[in-house]
Amino acid sequence: MTDTTDTTDTTDTGSNTGITIRDAAADGPHGSIPIRVYAPSAGGVHPGFVWNHGGGFVGGDLDMPEADWVSRSVAERGFVVVSVFYRLAVDGVHFPVPSDDVVAAFRWVAAHAAELGIDPDRLAIGGASAGGDLTAGALLRLRDEGGPLPARALLAYPIVHPELPPFTDELAAAVERHSPDDPPFEPGAVREMNLNFAGDEATMADPYAFPGLADPTGLPPVFLLNSEVDTLRASGEAFAASLAAHGVTVLSLFEPGAQHGHLNRPAEAAARRSIERIVTWLSTPALP
Repeated sequence: MTDTTDTTDTTDTGSNTGITIRDAAADGPHGSIPIRVYAPSAGGVHPGFVWNHGGGFVGGDLDMPEADWVSRSVAERGFVVVSVFYRLAVDGVHFPVPSDDVVAAFRWVAAHAAELGIDPDRLAIGGASAGGDLTAGALLRLRDEGGPLPARALLAYPIVHPELPPFTDELAAAVERHSPDDPPFEPGAVREMNLNFAGDEATMADPYAFPGLADPTGLPPVFLLNSEVDTLRASGEAFAASLAAHGVTVLSLFEPGAQHGHLNRPAEAAARRSIERIVTWLSTPALP
């Protein structure tokens, strides 16, 4: 794949935080994929992290805090971060198009690791919410379609099932504490969101679209970070249990007190705590 970086000067100094930021594009089967590269200003070779924002498959962009603030925060701690603007499930777009973009973007980064200043042996992938579903699906596709596999993966409050799994008593009690100003995701709304992404009922059973249905054997180590006060935690925790049952190294925890999408709210202490958890996970050497 070729680098289609815009030759206009879009470099940002990252608000003098020791990083540089530039817009670029990766080649994909449906055309170019906008990406944004965040790198330590000092240069050199660093671990890499490909990041996929959320937005219910129909929203989000490279400027939202869940994309930009997360990417800046991780890059400031010594990573080259590539944030991906995959095609959204709007205007007749459905699976597998967004998934194709996420897979293609990861492969582009892996192929261009040297010029991006990334150690290819320390290249990870991650995603939040709908981006977490796309990330988990990409792991399965990379496993089954010849790779390359990332060294590890982060899934933040993902929805990876076509319908929400049953709530535990503990989760049901936590959801009762949900802010009335930000109501939780109801099972019917989750199914409607997922059906729009899938495009039809048959695709709702496709494990590449909804990795919670898949056999995840052979995936790299996964950090599954949920929000405590979030109905979607039922999906994330069920997937973590499946990963562990199939021999995948998994760290599963929730951010106490946090509601869904907390990485999109940088002012919250939960978001800042999660950044430190994410960086610690990405930096931990020699995971099994």
